[in-house]
Amino acid sequence: MKSMEITAVGIDVSKSKSTVAIRRPGGVIVARPFDISHSNHDLEKLVSILKTTGGDIRVVMEHTSNYWKPIALTLKEAGFYVSVVNAMLIHDFSDNSIRKLKTDRADSLKIANYALTFWNELPPFNDEDETRLVLREQSRMYERLASTATSLRNGLIALADQTFPSIDQAFGHAIKNADSHEKWVDFFSIYWHRDCVLRLSIEKFTESYRKWCLRRNYKFRTNTAHKLYALAQDAVPTLPKNNGTKALVLQACKSLNAVCEAKQSTQEEMNRLASLLPEYEVVMQMEGTGPITGPALMAEIGDVRRFKNKKALVAFAGIDAPPFQSGNFESKSRHVSKRGSPHLRRAVFLVANIILTLSHKDNSVFCFMDKKRAEGKHYYVYTIAGSAKFLRIYYARVTEYLRTQEIPVAASCLNGNS
Repeated sequence: MKSMEITAVGIDVSKSKSTVAIRRPGGVIVARPFDISHSNHDLEKLVSILKTTGGDIRVVMEHTSNYWKPIALTLKEAGFYVSVVNAMLIHDFSDNSIRKLKTDRADSLKIANYALTFWNELPPFNDEDETRLVLREQSRMYERLASTATSLRNGLIALADQTFPSIDQAFGHAIKNADSHEKWVDFFSIYWHRDCVLRLSIEKFTESYRKWCLRRNYKFRTNTAHKLYALAQDAVPTLPKNNGTKALVLQACKSLNAVCEAKQSTQEEMNRLASLLPEYEVVMQMEGTGPITGPALMAEIGDVRRFKNKKALVAFAGIDAPPFQSGNFESKSRHVSKRGSPHLRRAVFLVANIILTLSHKDNSVFCFMDKKRAEGKHYYVYTIAGSAKFLRIYYARVTEYLRTQEIPVAASCLNGNS
């Protein structure tokens, strides 16, 4: 009967449009590849086409940025079986085509063929709850802001080297918690050139600095003022003290402070959202997690029970080492796959580094890394190994906690390749 026929829908997703191909076993092409936009009109039209196609329909698409979400959500709400798979699986899949074409139409047919080949193994897509989705976006926003702040800070230091050399090192890493400004940046926005200090006597500068600390709620020390004055005396600027230089410095300081404030508010929102998740307390009690790493882990991992086992979670992070064997040869030295989430990989790598810094002898992850280090392993090797061990522990602890709390699973299971 037509209603029982297997029908695979392959969708090659891109930003502005997607290409759809429909095929059945035996090389039967039900519908040649056609393009749709991601507008409500076109998505409703696609739903109508699939409903009239008939058969046991499964829709497969690649996990490409966020472009797949409108299509997946629309088709799932319409009652279709939707599977969103790792793009690497499609890339590595061979559909026995001699000609290696790389077009949207060829890719949609390849995805449909992949669906037919792995029909019974296609994991169903389930949209996660809104809290996890928003937390993930907040976490990735924080990543972008942190990267931008680093770039702006380096640019400001390069500028400071030309007007007030070494001023960025005068205060260490003192940060004002209220707005997350770095003290040296706030100071530099006022004393933006060496001559702004030297135009005053040391006594008058000390008093000026004291009043500034009071206004900005920074701790004042007389010896710090004297060190700053001595620094100004030794400095050799290469940019003149004029309005053009002042405008340049002030804009650079303003930009960095604005990004730091955005980082702070994003971090606070990440923690607020993460605290709403059932595993929050368990995750935050794990050594290496904190106000940044804890929410980032929860954001990128999602509901940990969507993974079949701990190996699947490690593979999702892309820090598993795939086997390499040919004939009687089996490689003993393998690199991590890096085929998983770069965001999760970055977060767990940061956790491993924090654990290394803390160096607590009673922490199993640290002991594991310390042993590898003692064996002469490269820093990258033992840190990645520690990251994988941390994720295995994370999987065990969080899974057990959610099981004991009888909290329902929010998302689908993923195998180690998803």
